[in-house]
Amino acid sequence: MNRRELMLLLSGGTVAGAVRGVRAAEAMPAIGFLANNSPGSNAPFAAAFRRGLSETGYVEGRNVTIEYRWAEGHYDRLPALAADLVSRKVDVIAVAGTSGINAAKRATSTIPIVFYGGGDLIAAGLVASLARPGGNMTGISLMSTELNSKRFGLLFELVPRAKVIALLVNPNNTTTERTTRDVQAEAHRVGVQLQILKAGKEDEIDAAFATVVEIHAGGLVAGSDPFFNSRREQLVALAAHHAVPAIWEWRDFVVAGGLISYGVNLATGSRQFGVYVGRVLAGAKPADLPIQQPTGFELVINLQTAKSLRLEVPQSLLARADEVIE
Repeated sequence: MNRRELMLLLSGGTVAGAVRGVRAAEAMPAIGFLANNSPGSNAPFAAAFRRGLSETGYVEGRNVTIEYRWAEGHYDRLPALAADLVSRKVDVIAVAGTSGINAAKRATSTIPIVFYGGGDLIAAGLVASLARPGGNMTGISLMSTELNSKRFGLLFELVPRAKVIALLVNPNNTTTERTTRDVQAEAHRVGVQLQILKAGKEDEIDAAFATVVEIHAGGLVAGSDPFFNSRREQLVALAAHHAVPAIWEWRDFVVAGGLISYGVNLATGSRQFGVYVGRVLAGAKPADLPIQQPTGFELVINLQTAKSLRLEVPQSLLARADEVIE
C-alpha cells in the first residue's frame, strides 16, 4: 500500500467515524426538564432525579441529554418554557412543580409528560384517574396541597391559645384557591380567625410579615409553593426576626432554623421521579403508569427554635416527630 492509498484509507476512516459520532449524538434521547424554581434551590433534588434516572440505565451526557428550563419563581414564564421544549422535540418532558403541569399539558398532547407535583389533577381534567391516568401524563404526587390543613392542625397544637393565625399563599399558584378553602375550613373548625396573606414576589414577602405583626397573629402557615422554597432563607429569617411560630412544607426550612415542617421526603420523591422518567424513555406509556402517591410523611421539629420562641412543644407532638433538631 503506497502513501497516497494509506492517507485515503485513514481519512475515510476519520470521516466515517465522525459520521457515526454525529448519528450517535442525533440518536441520543432528550429530556426536557421544566421547573418552577431556580437551579440553586433545586440542585439537591435535581441530583436525586438524575440518580433515579441512572437506575433505569440513563446517564446524563452518556446516553441521554437534559434540556433544563427554570422559571425562577416567575410562573408566567412556564407556558413559553414548555412551548420551547416542545419545539425542540424532546422525547419526554419532566415537570418539577405543580404550576408547570398545566403549562406542559397545554403545550403538547403527544410528547409524554412525567410530573413531580401536587394538586387535584382529576378535578382539573388533566388525568382520568390515579390508577390509569390516560393521555400523555403520569408522575409522582407530592400531596402538597392536601397537607396544608394538616399543617394548620400541627401548628395549632404548638400555639393552642392563638386567636389569629396567618396563611401565606402565592396568588400565582394554581392550587392557592384550594389551599385557602381547606385551611379556612380547619380554622373554622377550631374557632380560630384565619388571615390570608399573599406573596408572589420577594418584596411582597416582607410586606406579608409586616402584616403578621400588625394583626398580632399567633402563628403562620406557609402554603406549599416552590417560590417559597426558593426564598427559604428569607422566610426563616423573617419568622425569627418577628418571633412568629411558623410551619413549613419541607425539612430544609427546619434545618435552616425554622420551627416545624410536615411533608414528603423530597429527595426520595425526586429519585422516584427520575425512575419514572427513565421508564417512559424506555418505552412505557404514561397512560398505563399509575400516578404514585407518597406512603409516608416526615414531621421535623427544631427544639432550639421553639426555645427561642418560648414555646413548650407537647410530648404528644415530639412522640410523633420523625426528626427532632436540638
